[in-house]
Amino acid sequence: MPQPQQFSDLNDRSREVFRRVVEAYLETGEPVGSRSLTRGMAVSAATIRNIMQDLEFMGLLDSPHVSAGRFPTELGLRLFVDGLMEVGPVGPEDRARIAEIMGEVPADTSVLLDRVSTALSTITRGASVVLMPRQDEAPLRHIEFVSLAPDRALVILVFADGRVENRLFTPPPGQTPSSLREAGNFLSARGEGQTLSQLRRDIAEHLARARQDLDSLAAQLVETGLASWDADAPDPQLIVRGRANLLEHELADLDRIRSLFDDLERKRDIARFLELAEEAEGVRIFIGSENQLFSLSGSSLVVSSYMNADRKIVGAVGVIGPTRLNYGRIVPIVDYTAQLVGRVLSDRKG
Repeated sequence: MPQPQQFSDLNDRSREVFRRVVEAYLETGEPVGSRSLTRGMAVSAATIRNIMQDLEFMGLLDSPHVSAGRFPTELGLRLFVDGLMEVGPVGPEDRARIAEIMGEVPADTSVLLDRVSTALSTITRGASVVLMPRQDEAPLRHIEFVSLAPDRALVILVFADGRVENRLFTPPPGQTPSSLREAGNFLSARGEGQTLSQLRRDIAEHLARARQDLDSLAAQLVETGLASWDADAPDPQLIVRGRANLLEHELADLDRIRSLFDDLERKRDIARFLELAEEAEGVRIFIGSENQLFSLSGSSLVVSSYMNADRKIVGAVGVIGPTRLNYGRIVPIVDYTAQLVGRVLSDRKG
């Protein structure tokens, strides 16, 4: 986000006062008075008050009433995050805590991401959100067809990350055990290591060749099975942990927090969150009214996408909290966690 012109007009002293106000507010949650800023600055409290008044006039600071200290506005927080915040590496204590909560890396990706979500909420004291990879973007290991009745069959999808999904579909009339086995073997051979979307494209592009390689019933099963995956594909899954942590920060606005809880429970904006994850690499920060999802106005979201072995964005991890987040600490934690997930998925080709 481009910086407002006012920021470039600030002199070094004004920037330092602004930085100190924001850092003190993020640490304490209380308005910051001029006298508390005189320590370490060779200027008087009166000079600092004048600077703070100028910053308030510029829309970067606000105050609950005339005689109180100041705190940053949303514009001020955005300015601080974009231009003044210092972000270092994840501290050794946070790394150790993440490793402790994660434990031995599980083979099942859903278990892994559930632990990731728990780690994020525990360490940051916010609510964590983890968007799992879309199932059609996970590489396949094996495909099998099972007959349940003359008019009903099951396709079993085994993914490289250990996940197994079953889909019911109506097979073409006249199915036989041999046609089911032939269709499954054909798709397993063509699909191993590919995602469902890649396999669909591959089969569609080489359908004529596929018909030559299969008997007619098996070819029809392949087409019907592929169609069933499109029709029955589940919504992306969102793991949410630590919602109760938000109550510790936001006791003054319980109605808004209840609305946020309801949206998270119903996964109301999960499609938009998926788009958000795919829009850019790295950590993104949304402050207050910048948030357009999950009733987050008044809260902040720190989110980072993660990639699979093909360097394709497949999901995201994030932390929701008050606008008074410790951004300098949480940003590297979210970034580190997203990279950790990406490395695990890449190692297992997931």
